[in-house]
Amino acid sequence: MDATMPMTNQKAKKVGGTKTVILSVISTAFFVLLCALVVFPVLAGLLASFRPGRELIRKGLALDLNVKTMSLTNYAYILSGNEDSIKYFTWFKNSLILTVVTVLLTLFFCYLIAYGLAMYDFKGKNVLFFIVIATMMVPFEILMLPLYQEIIGMGLIDTTAGVVLPGICSASTIFFFRQYMISLPKELMEAGRIDGASEYGICFKIMLPITKPAFASMAILCSMGSWNNMLWPMLVYRSADKFTLPIGLNTLLTPYGNNYDVLIAGSMFSLIPVFIVFIAFQRYFVDGMTVGAVKG
Repeated sequence: MDATMPMTNQKAKKVGGTKTVILSVISTAFFVLLCALVVFPVLAGLLASFRPGRELIRKGLALDLNVKTMSLTNYAYILSGNEDSIKYFTWFKNSLILTVVTVLLTLFFCYLIAYGLAMYDFKGKNVLFFIVIATMMVPFEILMLPLYQEIIGMGLIDTTAGVVLPGICSASTIFFFRQYMISLPKELMEAGRIDGASEYGICFKIMLPITKPAFASMAILCSMGSWNNMLWPMLVYRSADKFTLPIGLNTLLTPYGNNYDVLIAGSMFSLIPVFIVFIAFQRYFVDGMTVGAVKG
C-alpha cells in the first residue's frame, strides 16, 4: 500500500503537467490567432498606402509585397505644399486640438463627479448614480437631435465648444472612475482632515495621485473616441477649415472620383497620435488592470 502511493502521486503530477501544457498551447494558439486578426487590417492598410490607386482598386487590401508597384507617392502628396496637403494638416491640427481639449475636460469633470459619488454619503446619491447608469443605455442617435437643438439654441454651431460640451460628462467615464475609487480606503481622507487639509486638497493632492491608473485608462479610451469621432463634429461644424481628420478624409470620397490611395495613406498617418498616447500611458494602464491603487 505504501509502495503504490508514490507511483500514484507521480502519475497524478504527470497527468496534471500534461493538461497544463495542453492548455498553455491552446491559449497561446488562440492569442496568436487573435493577434493576427488584429494586425492583418493594419498591415494590409500600411502596404496599400504605398500603392497607386489603380493597383489598390485591382487587388484591394492584401499582403502584397510587390516592391515594383510600391512608392512613397501618396505620402509625398500629403506632405507636399499643395492645397490638398495644407487642408490635410489643417484637419490634423483641428483633430489634435479637439482631442486634447475633450480629454482634459472629460477627465477633470468626470473625476469630480465620480469622486463625489464614491467618497461622500448624501441623500439621493444612489438615485443620481442610477441616472448615470441609465444614460449609458441610451444610444447617441436618440440624443443627437435634442443635443443639436440645444447647440443651436446656445449659438454654438460651427464652434469647438459645440462639439466638446455635450460629451465632457461621459457616463461610462464617470462609472469607471466611481467603481475604481470605491476600492480606495476612506481612511486617507480622514488622515488628510486630521492633518488640516481642505476637501479640495484631499481631492487633488491625496486621492488624485493614486488614481493615475484610472486616468491613464480613460485617457486612452477618451482620446481614441474623440480622435475617431465623425458623426457629431460633422453635424456641428459648417466651415471646411474647421473639419476634423475623419470628416476631411471622408470628403475624399465623392461621386465624381474616389482617392482611395490618398485616403488610406492619410488614415495610416493619422494612427501616429493614437500609438503615441497608448505607449505613453500603457504602463499606468497595465498597473490599473493588475494591481490596486494602494500598495501595501
